[in-house]
Amino acid sequence: MLLLGMPLFVIILAATILGFYHAEIDLTVISIEFYRIADTPLLVALPLFTFAGYILSESKTSERLLKITHVFFSWMPSSLAIISLLSCAIFTAFTGASGVTIVALGALLLPALIKEGYPEKLSLGLVTTTGSLGLLLPPSVPLILYGIIIQQMNLGIEITLPQLFVAGLLPALLMLLLLGLWLAWTTRKMKRQKTSFSIKRAKSVLLESIWEIPLPLFILMGIFGGFFTISEVAAVTTIYVLIVEIFIYKEIKLRQLNKIIIDAMQMIGSILLILGVAMAFTNYLVDAEVPAYLFTWVKENVKSQFTFLLLLNLFLLLLGAILDIFSALIIVVPLIVPVALGYQIHPLHLGVIFLANMQIGYFTPPVGMNLFIASYRFNKPITEIYQATIPFMLILLVAVLMITYIPWLSTWFL
Repeated sequence: MLLLGMPLFVIILAATILGFYHAEIDLTVISIEFYRIADTPLLVALPLFTFAGYILSESKTSERLLKITHVFFSWMPSSLAIISLLSCAIFTAFTGASGVTIVALGALLLPALIKEGYPEKLSLGLVTTTGSLGLLLPPSVPLILYGIIIQQMNLGIEITLPQLFVAGLLPALLMLLLLGLWLAWTTRKMKRQKTSFSIKRAKSVLLESIWEIPLPLFILMGIFGGFFTISEVAAVTTIYVLIVEIFIYKEIKLRQLNKIIIDAMQMIGSILLILGVAMAFTNYLVDAEVPAYLFTWVKENVKSQFTFLLLLNLFLLLLGAILDIFSALIIVVPLIVPVALGYQIHPLHLGVIFLANMQIGYFTPPVGMNLFIASYRFNKPITEIYQATIPFMLILLVAVLMITYIPWLSTWFL
Protein backbone atom coordinates (compact mmCIF):
# COMPACT_ATOMS: atom_id res chain seq x y z
CA MET A 1 0.00 0.00 0.00
CA LEU A 2 2.89 2.34 0.82
CA LEU A 3 4.56 1.64 -2.54
CA LEU A 4 1.25 2.30 -4.29
CA GLY A 5 1.15 5.76 -2.73
CA MET A 6 -1.70 5.26 -0.26
CA PRO A 7 -2.09 7.94 2.45
CA LEU A 8 -0.29 7.16 5.71
CA PHE A 9 -3.46 7.06 7.81
CA VAL A 10 -5.00 4.44 5.47
CA ILE A 11 -1.92 2.21 5.84
CA ILE A 12 -1.96 2.47 9.65
CA LEU A 13 -5.74 1.95 9.75
CA ALA A 14 -5.50 -1.16 7.56
CA ALA A 15 -2.81 -2.63 9.83
CA THR A 16 -4.96 -1.82 12.88
CA ILE A 17 -8.08 -3.46 11.43
CA LEU A 18 -6.14 -6.58 10.43
CA GLY A 19 -4.55 -6.77 13.87
CA PHE A 20 -7.79 -6.46 15.85
CA TYR A 21 -9.64 -8.78 13.43
CA HIS A 22 -6.95 -11.43 13.83
CA ALA A 23 -7.13 -11.02 17.62
CA GLU A 24 -10.94 -11.32 17.43
CA ILE A 25 -11.46 -7.93 19.07
CA ASP A 26 -14.48 -5.82 18.07
CA LEU A 27 -13.45 -3.06 15.64
CA THR A 28 -15.47 -0.45 17.58
CA VAL A 29 -12.32 -0.02 19.70
CA ILE A 30 -10.96 2.11 16.83
CA SER A 31 -13.84 4.59 16.99
CA ILE A 32 -13.58 4.60 20.79
CA GLU A 33 -9.92 5.67 20.43
CA PHE A 34 -10.97 8.59 18.24
CA TYR A 35 -13.50 9.65 20.87
CA ARG A 36 -10.89 9.37 23.64
CA ILE A 37 -8.50 11.65 21.76
CA ALA A 38 -11.28 14.12 20.96
CA ASP A 39 -11.96 14.32 24.70
CA THR A 40 -8.35 15.37 25.47
CA PRO A 41 -8.29 18.95 26.85
CA LEU A 42 -4.91 19.70 25.24
CA LEU A 43 -6.22 18.84 21.77
CA VAL A 44 -7.93 22.20 21.23
CA ALA A 45 -4.56 23.96 21.41
CA LEU A 46 -3.24 22.22 18.27
CA PRO A 47 -5.58 23.70 15.62
CA LEU A 48 -5.68 27.10 17.35
CA PHE A 49 -1.91 27.56 17.57
CA THR A 50 -1.56 26.21 14.01
CA PHE A 51 -4.12 28.71 12.71
CA ALA A 52 -2.43 31.59 14.57
CA GLY A 53 0.93 30.51 13.11
CA TYR A 54 -0.45 30.48 9.57
CA ILE A 55 -1.84 34.01 10.01
CA LEU A 56 1.53 35.28 11.29
CA SER A 57 3.34 33.65 8.37
CA GLU A 58 1.04 35.39 5.85
CA SER A 59 1.52 38.82 7.43
CA LYS A 60 4.66 40.97 7.66
CA THR A 61 5.48 39.74 11.15
CA SER A 62 8.72 38.19 9.84
CA GLU A 63 9.93 41.60 8.56
CA ARG A 64 9.17 43.32 11.87
CA LEU A 65 10.89 40.51 13.78
CA LEU A 66 14.02 41.00 11.68
CA LYS A 67 13.99 44.74 12.33
CA ILE A 68 13.76 44.25 16.10
CA THR A 69 16.55 41.68 16.27
CA HIS A 70 18.72 43.83 13.98
CA VAL A 71 18.35 46.91 16.21
CA PHE A 72 19.16 45.06 19.43
CA PHE A 73 21.86 42.66 18.19
CA SER A 74 23.58 44.46 15.29
CA TRP A 75 26.45 45.62 17.59
CA MET A 76 27.61 42.02 18.09
CA PRO A 77 30.34 40.27 16.04
CA SER A 78 28.71 38.34 13.18
CA SER A 79 25.59 40.28 14.05
CA LEU A 80 23.51 39.46 10.97
CA ALA A 81 24.23 35.75 11.34
CA ILE A 82 23.18 35.88 15.02
CA ILE A 83 20.09 37.88 14.04
CA SER A 84 19.23 35.17 11.49
CA LEU A 85 19.57 32.44 14.13
CA LEU A 86 17.31 34.18 16.64
CA SER A 87 14.71 35.36 14.12
CA CYS A 88 14.31 31.96 12.49
CA ALA A 89 14.08 30.14 15.84
CA ILE A 90 11.41 32.51 17.19
CA PHE A 91 9.44 32.50 13.94
CA THR A 92 9.46 28.67 13.76
CA ALA A 93 8.33 28.42 17.38
CA PHE A 94 5.23 30.48 16.59
CA THR A 95 4.42 29.12 13.14
CA GLY A 96 5.26 25.51 14.02
CA ALA A 97 6.71 24.78 10.58
CA SER A 98 10.36 25.12 9.61
CA GLY A 99 9.59 25.10 5.89
CA VAL A 100 7.43 28.19 6.33
CA THR A 101 10.38 29.95 7.99
CA ILE A 102 12.65 29.23 5.03
CA VAL A 103 10.05 30.60 2.61
CA ALA A 104 9.06 33.63 4.71
CA LEU A 105 12.41 34.71 6.17
CA GLY A 106 14.82 33.14 3.69
CA ALA A 107 13.98 35.61 0.93
CA LEU A 108 14.82 38.47 3.30
CA LEU A 109 17.88 36.97 4.98
CA LEU A 110 19.85 35.37 2.14
CA PRO A 111 20.31 38.56 0.04
CA ALA A 112 21.06 40.56 3.21
CA LEU A 113 23.73 38.08 4.35
CA ILE A 114 25.43 38.01 0.94
CA LYS A 115 25.25 41.81 0.64
CA GLU A 116 26.97 42.18 4.03
CA GLY A 117 29.84 40.01 2.82
CA TYR A 118 29.00 36.56 4.20
CA PRO A 119 30.04 33.73 1.83
CA GLU A 120 27.11 32.47 -0.22
CA LYS A 121 27.67 28.86 0.86
CA LEU A 122 27.64 29.83 4.55
CA SER A 123 24.54 31.98 4.04
CA LEU A 124 22.69 29.17 2.26
CA GLY A 125 23.52 26.72 5.03
CA LEU A 126 22.45 29.22 7.68
CA VAL A 127 18.97 29.98 6.30
CA THR A 128 18.35 26.30 5.46
CA THR A 129 19.26 24.88 8.87
CA THR A 130 18.05 27.57 11.27
CA GLY A 131 14.50 27.18 10.01
CA SER A 132 14.04 24.17 12.29
CA LEU A 133 15.65 25.49 15.48
CA GLY A 134 12.43 26.69 17.11
CA LEU A 135 10.78 23.30 17.55
CA LEU A 136 11.90 23.10 21.20
CA LEU A 137 10.62 26.57 22.09
CA PRO A 138 7.06 27.35 23.29
CA PRO A 139 4.42 27.29 21.88
CA SER A 140 5.85 24.68 19.48
CA VAL A 141 3.09 22.50 18.00
CA PRO A 142 5.32 19.35 17.94
CA LEU A 143 5.95 19.78 21.69
CA ILE A 144 2.20 20.01 22.31
CA LEU A 145 1.60 16.90 20.18
CA TYR A 146 4.26 14.95 22.11
CA GLY A 147 2.52 15.98 25.34
CA ILE A 148 -0.86 14.73 24.04
CA ILE A 149 0.61 11.36 23.03
CA ILE A 150 2.36 10.89 26.39
CA GLN A 151 -0.82 11.76 28.31
CA GLN A 152 -2.78 9.20 26.27
CA MET A 153 -0.33 6.43 27.21
CA ASN A 154 -1.08 6.42 30.96
CA LEU A 155 2.53 5.85 31.98
CA GLY A 156 1.96 6.55 35.64
CA ILE A 157 4.19 9.63 35.37
CA GLU A 158 2.42 12.98 35.27
CA ILE A 159 3.76 15.08 32.38
CA THR A 160 2.34 18.57 31.89
CA LEU A 161 2.74 20.90 28.94
CA PRO A 162 4.47 23.64 30.98
CA GLN A 163 7.03 21.01 32.04
CA LEU A 164 7.65 20.13 28.38
CA PHE A 165 8.08 23.79 27.46
CA VAL A 166 10.62 24.30 30.27
CA ALA A 167 12.42 21.06 29.34
CA GLY A 168 13.04 22.36 25.82
CA LEU A 169 14.42 25.78 26.77
CA LEU A 170 18.02 24.97 27.75
CA PRO A 171 18.57 22.47 24.89
CA ALA A 172 17.24 25.02 22.38
CA LEU A 173 19.50 27.73 23.83
CA LEU A 174 22.47 25.32 23.73
CA MET A 175 21.93 24.72 20.01
CA LEU A 176 21.67 28.46 19.33
CA LEU A 177 24.75 29.17 21.46
CA LEU A 178 26.96 26.56 19.75
CA LEU A 179 25.93 27.73 16.30
CA GLY A 180 26.41 31.38 17.32
CA LEU A 181 29.93 30.72 18.64
CA TRP A 182 30.86 28.76 15.53
CA LEU A 183 29.55 31.51 13.24
CA ALA A 184 31.45 34.17 15.21
CA TRP A 185 34.67 32.14 14.92
CA THR A 186 34.19 31.34 11.22
CA THR A 187 33.53 34.96 10.27
CA ARG A 188 35.99 36.55 12.73
CA LYS A 189 38.21 37.97 9.94
CA MET A 190 35.32 39.29 7.89
CA LYS A 191 35.18 43.06 7.61
CA ARG A 192 31.85 44.54 8.50
CA GLN A 193 30.31 47.90 9.05
CA LYS A 194 30.15 48.62 12.79
CA THR A 195 26.69 49.56 14.02
CA SER A 196 26.09 51.16 17.39
CA PHE A 197 22.89 50.80 19.34
CA SER A 198 20.44 53.62 18.62
CA ILE A 199 17.71 54.45 21.15
CA LYS A 200 15.81 56.42 18.51
CA ARG A 201 15.81 53.49 16.08
CA ALA A 202 14.95 51.03 18.84
CA LYS A 203 11.96 53.14 19.84
CA SER A 204 10.86 53.28 16.20
CA VAL A 205 10.90 49.49 15.60
CA LEU A 206 9.30 48.80 18.98
CA LEU A 207 6.46 51.17 18.16
CA GLU A 208 6.07 49.51 14.77
CA SER A 209 5.73 46.09 16.45
CA ILE A 210 3.93 47.33 19.55
CA TRP A 211 0.97 45.01 18.97
CA GLU A 212 3.02 41.84 18.40
CA ILE A 213 5.66 42.23 21.13
CA PRO A 214 3.25 41.30 23.98
CA LEU A 215 2.29 38.03 22.26
CA PRO A 216 5.18 35.78 23.45
CA LEU A 217 5.06 37.39 26.90
CA PHE A 218 1.34 36.74 27.15
CA ILE A 219 1.75 33.09 26.10
CA LEU A 220 4.58 32.44 28.56
CA MET A 221 2.88 34.25 31.45
CA GLY A 222 -0.43 32.54 30.73
CA ILE A 223 1.08 29.06 30.68
CA PHE A 224 3.75 29.31 33.38
CA GLY A 225 1.88 31.75 35.60
CA GLY A 226 -1.06 29.37 35.89
CA PHE A 227 -3.55 32.05 34.87
CA PHE A 228 -4.89 30.08 31.89
CA THR A 229 -4.95 26.53 30.63
CA ILE A 230 -3.02 25.85 27.42
CA SER A 231 -6.27 25.67 25.44
CA GLU A 232 -7.38 29.04 26.79
CA VAL A 233 -4.00 30.56 25.92
CA ALA A 234 -4.31 29.16 22.39
CA ALA A 235 -7.83 30.56 21.97
CA VAL A 236 -6.94 34.05 23.21
CA THR A 237 -3.73 34.04 21.14
CA THR A 238 -5.68 33.22 17.98
CA ILE A 239 -8.28 35.93 18.59
CA TYR A 240 -5.56 38.47 19.38
CA VAL A 241 -3.57 37.61 16.24
CA LEU A 242 -6.71 37.85 14.10
CA ILE A 243 -7.60 41.30 15.46
CA VAL A 244 -4.04 42.63 15.16
CA GLU A 245 -3.28 41.36 11.65
CA ILE A 246 -6.71 42.02 10.10
CA PHE A 247 -7.99 45.16 11.79
CA ILE A 248 -4.89 46.96 13.14
CA TYR A 249 -2.05 46.18 10.70
CA LYS A 250 -4.55 45.35 7.92
CA GLU A 251 -2.04 42.98 6.30
CA ILE A 252 -4.51 40.10 6.07
CA LYS A 253 -7.65 40.80 4.07
CA LEU A 254 -10.90 39.18 5.10
CA ARG A 255 -11.11 37.48 1.69
CA GLN A 256 -7.72 35.79 2.41
CA LEU A 257 -8.98 34.31 5.65
CA ASN A 258 -10.89 31.50 3.94
CA LYS A 259 -7.74 30.16 2.23
CA ILE A 260 -5.63 30.49 5.40
CA ILE A 261 -8.24 28.57 7.41
CA ILE A 262 -8.41 25.83 4.75
CA ASP A 263 -4.61 25.47 4.57
CA ALA A 264 -4.19 25.41 8.36
CA MET A 265 -7.03 22.96 8.99
CA GLN A 266 -5.99 20.63 6.16
CA MET A 267 -2.58 20.37 7.79
CA ILE A 268 -3.85 19.87 11.33
CA GLY A 269 -6.70 17.64 10.12
CA SER A 270 -4.23 15.22 8.55
CA ILE A 271 -2.26 15.16 11.81
CA LEU A 272 -5.35 14.41 13.91
CA LEU A 273 -6.47 11.69 11.51
CA ILE A 274 -3.07 9.99 11.70
CA LEU A 275 -3.05 10.49 15.50
CA GLY A 276 -6.42 8.73 15.89
CA VAL A 277 -5.54 5.64 13.86
CA ALA A 278 -1.99 5.52 15.27
CA MET A 279 -3.26 5.50 18.87
CA ALA A 280 -5.69 2.72 17.95
CA PHE A 281 -2.77 0.82 16.37
CA THR A 282 -0.74 1.43 19.54
CA ASN A 283 -3.56 -0.14 21.58
CA TYR A 284 -3.40 -3.22 19.37
CA LEU A 285 0.39 -3.39 19.81
CA VAL A 286 -0.03 -3.15 23.60
CA ASP A 287 -2.67 -5.95 23.54
CA ALA A 288 -0.28 -8.03 21.43
CA GLU A 289 2.53 -7.22 23.93
CA VAL A 290 4.74 -5.86 21.13
CA PRO A 291 6.39 -3.17 23.35
CA ALA A 292 7.23 -5.86 25.91
CA TYR A 293 8.76 -8.09 23.23
CA LEU A 294 10.60 -5.10 21.78
CA PHE A 295 11.96 -4.14 25.21
CA THR A 296 13.07 -7.74 25.88
CA TRP A 297 14.84 -7.93 22.53
CA VAL A 298 16.54 -4.56 23.00
CA LYS A 299 17.53 -5.43 26.59
CA GLU A 300 19.12 -8.70 25.42
CA ASN A 301 21.11 -7.01 22.66
CA VAL A 302 21.77 -3.56 24.13
CA LYS A 303 23.26 -3.82 27.60
CA SER A 304 23.83 -0.19 28.60
CA GLN A 305 21.83 3.03 28.60
CA PHE A 306 24.74 4.75 26.82
CA THR A 307 24.56 2.38 23.84
CA PHE A 308 20.76 2.54 23.72
CA LEU A 309 20.81 6.35 23.55
CA LEU A 310 23.44 6.29 20.79
CA LEU A 311 21.38 3.83 18.71
CA LEU A 312 18.24 5.86 19.44
CA ASN A 313 19.89 9.02 18.07
CA LEU A 314 20.98 7.24 14.88
CA PHE A 315 17.49 5.83 14.41
CA LEU A 316 15.80 9.21 14.98
CA LEU A 317 18.17 11.02 12.60
CA LEU A 318 17.29 8.52 9.88
CA LEU A 319 13.60 8.77 10.76
CA GLY A 320 13.68 12.59 10.61
CA ALA A 321 15.22 12.47 7.14
CA ILE A 322 12.47 10.28 5.64
CA LEU A 323 9.34 11.18 7.64
CA ASP A 324 7.75 14.47 8.64
CA ILE A 325 7.93 15.32 12.34
CA PHE A 326 4.21 14.90 13.07
CA SER A 327 3.97 11.43 11.52
CA ALA A 328 7.20 10.41 13.27
CA LEU A 329 5.87 11.56 16.65
CA ILE A 330 2.54 9.80 16.25
CA ILE A 331 3.92 6.50 14.97
CA VAL A 332 7.20 6.06 16.87
CA VAL A 333 6.73 7.71 20.30
CA PRO A 334 4.25 5.08 21.62
CA LEU A 335 6.76 2.36 20.73
CA ILE A 336 9.98 3.87 22.09
CA VAL A 337 8.66 5.43 25.33
CA PRO A 338 8.09 2.09 27.15
CA VAL A 339 11.53 0.88 26.01
CA ALA A 340 13.20 4.13 27.11
CA LEU A 341 11.52 3.90 30.53
CA GLY A 342 13.15 0.50 30.93
CA TYR A 343 16.51 2.25 30.63
CA GLN A 344 15.49 4.88 33.25
CA ILE A 345 15.13 7.66 30.67
CA HIS A 346 12.58 10.25 31.76
CA PRO A 347 9.79 10.98 29.20
CA LEU A 348 10.66 14.71 29.31
CA HIS A 349 14.29 13.95 28.44
CA LEU A 350 13.17 11.52 25.73
CA GLY A 351 10.86 14.14 24.18
CA VAL A 352 13.67 16.68 23.95
CA ILE A 353 16.02 14.07 22.41
CA PHE A 354 13.31 13.14 19.92
CA LEU A 355 12.61 16.70 18.76
CA ALA A 356 16.30 17.70 18.74
CA ASN A 357 17.00 14.84 16.34
CA MET A 358 13.95 15.66 14.23
CA GLN A 359 15.27 19.22 13.84
CA ILE A 360 18.45 17.86 12.29
CA GLY A 361 16.53 15.29 10.26
CA TYR A 362 14.83 18.14 8.40
CA PHE A 363 18.13 18.91 6.64
CA THR A 364 19.87 15.51 6.70
CA PRO A 365 20.90 14.41 3.18
CA PRO A 366 19.69 12.96 0.94
CA VAL A 367 15.96 13.47 1.56
CA GLY A 368 15.58 16.01 4.40
CA MET A 369 12.50 18.09 3.58
CA ASN A 370 14.11 21.50 4.19
CA LEU A 371 16.85 20.73 1.69
CA PHE A 372 14.32 20.54 -1.14
CA ILE A 373 12.37 23.57 0.10
CA ALA A 374 15.59 25.62 0.15
CA SER A 375 16.64 24.29 -3.26
CA TYR A 376 13.32 25.36 -4.76
CA ARG A 377 13.10 28.67 -2.86
CA PHE A 378 16.63 29.86 -3.71
CA ASN A 379 16.86 28.17 -7.13
CA LYS A 380 20.03 26.27 -6.21
CA PRO A 381 21.09 22.69 -7.08
CA ILE A 382 20.26 20.25 -4.28
CA THR A 383 23.92 19.15 -4.13
CA GLU A 384 24.93 22.73 -3.35
CA ILE A 385 22.42 22.81 -0.49
CA TYR A 386 23.86 19.50 0.81
CA GLN A 387 27.37 20.95 0.97
CA ALA A 388 26.18 24.18 2.60
CA THR A 389 24.33 22.46 5.45
CA ILE A 390 26.94 19.86 6.48
CA PRO A 391 28.98 22.14 8.84
CA PHE A 392 25.79 23.25 10.60
CA MET A 393 24.63 19.65 10.91
CA LEU A 394 27.92 18.62 12.54
CA ILE A 395 27.68 21.45 15.10
CA LEU A 396 24.09 20.50 15.93
CA LEU A 397 25.05 16.82 16.24
CA VAL A 398 27.49 17.85 18.99
CA ALA A 399 24.59 19.68 20.67
CA VAL A 400 22.35 16.60 20.36
CA LEU A 401 24.99 14.39 21.99
CA MET A 402 25.28 16.88 24.87
CA ILE A 403 21.48 16.96 25.23
CA THR A 404 21.36 13.16 25.14
CA TYR A 405 24.09 12.44 27.69
CA ILE A 406 23.46 15.38 30.04
CA PRO A 407 19.85 14.76 31.17
CA TRP A 408 20.07 17.73 33.55
CA LEU A 409 19.65 20.08 30.57
CA SER A 410 16.09 18.78 30.16
CA THR A 411 15.15 17.81 33.73
CA TRP A 412 16.91 20.42 35.91
CA PHE A 413 13.62 21.74 37.31
CA LEU A 414 12.24 18.38 38.52
